[in-house]
Amino acid sequence: MSLGSAVVSSPQTPPILQVRGLKTYFPIRKGVLQRTVGYVKAIDGVDFDVLPGETLGLVGESGCGKTTVGRSILRLIPATEGSVIFDGQEVFGASGTSLRALRRQMQIVFQDPGGSLNPRMRVAGIVGEPLLVHGIVGKDRLRHEVEQILIKCGMPTAAADRYPHEFSGGQKQRIGIARALALRPRFIVCDEPTSALDVSVQAQILNLLQDLQKELGLSYLFISHDMAVINQMCRRIAVMYKGKIVEAGPRGEIINNPQHPYTQSLLSAVPEPDPRRKRVRVAFAGAAM
Repeated sequence: MSLGSAVVSSPQTPPILQVRGLKTYFPIRKGVLQRTVGYVKAIDGVDFDVLPGETLGLVGESGCGKTTVGRSILRLIPATEGSVIFDGQEVFGASGTSLRALRRQMQIVFQDPGGSLNPRMRVAGIVGEPLLVHGIVGKDRLRHEVEQILIKCGMPTAAADRYPHEFSGGQKQRIGIARALALRPRFIVCDEPTSALDVSVQAQILNLLQDLQKELGLSYLFISHDMAVINQMCRRIAVMYKGKIVEAGPRGEIINNPQHPYTQSLLSAVPEPDPRRKRVRVAFAGAAM
């Protein structure tokens, strides 16, 4: 276990993703001229690796910077500083054809399954559009490819002709996963993919993600505030607090022997399923790091 880093060195298995010194600051502007008077340091120096076929869990309370990490890696949000290397290629330095190729390999499943789907497009268009844009299949084979992806994600082929509002939350998230899988990526950022779903549906989506990982050899960065979900999904865990990773290590060590006071407080907040047992809450005053 380490404090402040989720970097793993393994000569036998080079990481598929390396993140070093990642910082993302948002300017604070005031006055009529909107001058910059300061910065919100959403991410303030984050380092971690993700190995091929691995799920790294990134956990922390709301507002700690977890989602910003995932989106900065994929260049959905411009990073202020740092390096992201995917399969030996610098992501932040890529442009044109090389960036287009990286987009195929790195995808995201969003937190809000309804808000992430275009309500004016049928499912066939939502899942099929990336295939056409990247030239993976032609229009003659598009429908067949979309149906195969939907089946893989546990959806009927008839879903292709319907609109997002016709589905439940769990079904919408399956469509979101199908869209992420359409380009046959190797790495997926799972940004709280179950937090908006009922508990029973959460289990179904988690099982689906695990099955897809085994079948396709996917690597996940799994972002969540739920330690129980992280415990089920992840082999390694990195704990974030105020834009920094404060503790990282194998799942068993983090869950059973947390070293940082914030990790201890986070674990003490997990509900105890046995009513006869009382969990002692550990308060964390938010001391400076």
